[in-house]
Amino acid sequence: MNQELFLRRRTKVHVPMGNGGATRAQVASVVREIAAFRCVLSEPLIEQIGRLSAAELKYWLRDVVGVLRRQTGAHVHHRPFYPDFPEQVLTASEAELYLNAVLHYLTLSRIPLTESSRPAMLEGNFISRVIEPGSVQEFESLLEPLVSSRTSLSEEEAADVAWFIRNYKSDVFHLLPETIPFREIRAQVGGALILHVAGDKRVDTFLERNVETATDVLRLAVALSGGDVSLATASTRFKPIKRSMRRLFLHLLDKIPNAAEDVMRHAERWKRLAEVLHPGDYADKYPHALAAITAARRNEPPATFNSRVETLLAQRDIATLVPILQSRPGEFARRFDVTLRRSTEADAVLDAFEAVAAQVSSPVLLQLLAQLRAPRLLPLRAFTPKGSFAKVYGIKDRREPLAPEVLARAARICENALVQRFASLPPLGRCFIDPALREYRVPLAQRASSKSLRTLVRGSRLPMPDTRFIRLFLWWKNGRARTDIDLSAAFFDANFVFRETVAYYNLKGYGGYHSGDIVDAPDGASEFIDLDLDVLVEKGIRYVVTSINSFTEQPYCDLPECFAGWMARADTASGEIFEPRSVFDRIDIASDTVICLPFVMDLQERRIIWADLGLASSPRWNNVGNNLSGISLMLRALIDTPRPDLETLFDLHVRARGERVASLQQAQAVFAPDQGVTPFDTDLIRSQFL
Repeated sequence: MNQELFLRRRTKVHVPMGNGGATRAQVASVVREIAAFRCVLSEPLIEQIGRLSAAELKYWLRDVVGVLRRQTGAHVHHRPFYPDFPEQVLTASEAELYLNAVLHYLTLSRIPLTESSRPAMLEGNFISRVIEPGSVQEFESLLEPLVSSRTSLSEEEAADVAWFIRNYKSDVFHLLPETIPFREIRAQVGGALILHVAGDKRVDTFLERNVETATDVLRLAVALSGGDVSLATASTRFKPIKRSMRRLFLHLLDKIPNAAEDVMRHAERWKRLAEVLHPGDYADKYPHALAAITAARRNEPPATFNSRVETLLAQRDIATLVPILQSRPGEFARRFDVTLRRSTEADAVLDAFEAVAAQVSSPVLLQLLAQLRAPRLLPLRAFTPKGSFAKVYGIKDRREPLAPEVLARAARICENALVQRFASLPPLGRCFIDPALREYRVPLAQRASSKSLRTLVRGSRLPMPDTRFIRLFLWWKNGRARTDIDLSAAFFDANFVFRETVAYYNLKGYGGYHSGDIVDAPDGASEFIDLDLDVLVEKGIRYVVTSINSFTEQPYCDLPECFAGWMARADTASGEIFEPRSVFDRIDIASDTVICLPFVMDLQERRIIWADLGLASSPRWNNVGNNLSGISLMLRALIDTPRPDLETLFDLHVRARGERVASLQQAQAVFAPDQGVTPFDTDLIRSQFL
């Protein structure tokens, strides 16, 4: 049993059979201690822990509190440069702040400042998480939705899958479905099975059933070597492979028809993989595998599907292009927009797409539907490329607008295809869908998502609590050398015009206050920013962008630990500087970049917009002031880019297999931000609703 995994994925914990003897006072003490992390125990859970002995209760509490501390960031010591923050920053003159900073930069030591006692925290009326009891069977059921996802897993989710396989070994097969729909997950599961369940014949059976293309074989080899199974990043350095495993890989490749074209898509990777596979040693047994790899080595690419499509698009030969695209419906959907715009016969393109739309995957159809429903052409087209690092590229949108009737019919085609597909699923009955779900995005691609307190999808807009003050926080520890990470907040008005920054070089302004710059963290260091929302709104600020910059340019992935988040505070002068009970979001910063933009605050709508993005490059001096162009691009992309929302997804399901009702009391199934199927149940949504 992994309490951390259970608590994180389902807000449930397991309570073992106890010997009894714990007193009501001891149980009450446990409830109170867990309440310090903005969590409450359900009545059934309180009843179960009451059956433990005093010693059993103590050990159970230690495990659960340890998880909650790590989740909120309370497992480390937080001490800012100014220990009486924000009071010492508010009262100090600009000259005093400047001299303290210079002395710190010269000596790398902290200024000896006194820390006065602080009054107890003045609490706001903030919603708590309810922790429920869970059984072993419920815990084991966590694996199936993860591996049945129809979109990519985050690094954390992939680690959860690997934990089950590593700990259950051969027993894991009764938890796995026969086939896994998403190819990247097939590779991750297959690689973990090879590593941890070696010798079990069911591993070979699983691979035979789930490897269908040459790229599936390549991904499996990449997974075994700890590489990026999306194949979006640089080539993997392949580890040596045992002879029995080489035979298995070549056997899997040999039985794939027309493997040569697929191999040529990643020719350089196959050349590197061939160095450890030694296909020539098995030329008689696996001739087709050898021929495909030899073609890659000789750079003898056959005419590919993509090359034909690009040529016909450039020639605007849409009549010839459309039948070719129909042979691969997913590619047709991805190129649907450009094909429509370059065609003089829109109805012919629409008819052709309608004939194959039912064969397009749900995630692709939902993305296309969101684009088609966008109210207008935007000044900026933003792209988030596939890969393990989330970044944004933007270009001006110079496309000619499509006729409204063309957009409307194209949207209906997508809707009808989805409704037809969802109609084959089990009936839902009467369903209540909270309209607030239109603010939450569908979890389509999670591979670049960071580990966080709440499982959030990029672009989702969450309500902020009713409070005046927000406290941003950052904690990091040195890597192999001195590491200087900076926490900053950039302020923009409603027209995306930059107004001001609160950062290490500007500790106060516009209602924001910085706790002071720390440039060395051998034992860990914290930085905080307090935001007075009322003052910011009065000064015309709508968007607050949180920016985290590695000034010394070590990538975050090279640090032992780095995380950030935000707290809601009713009063900044009360309570400890870091109070876990006030933490709403906490996100690990571990990407291979030096600039991270975790979230944005929309002060006009009182929403947190989840970003979890990085900037791919940095200027000579890596701070927020030198990256304003990239931050502005990210902000516009986050606000303006159309993305499929959960209200639309669930409404399509209800149209196909249920009845939508107006109240919770009438409903048999509920879809809402805080009950029933919620936006945070990403594994259930990806496996059962996509």
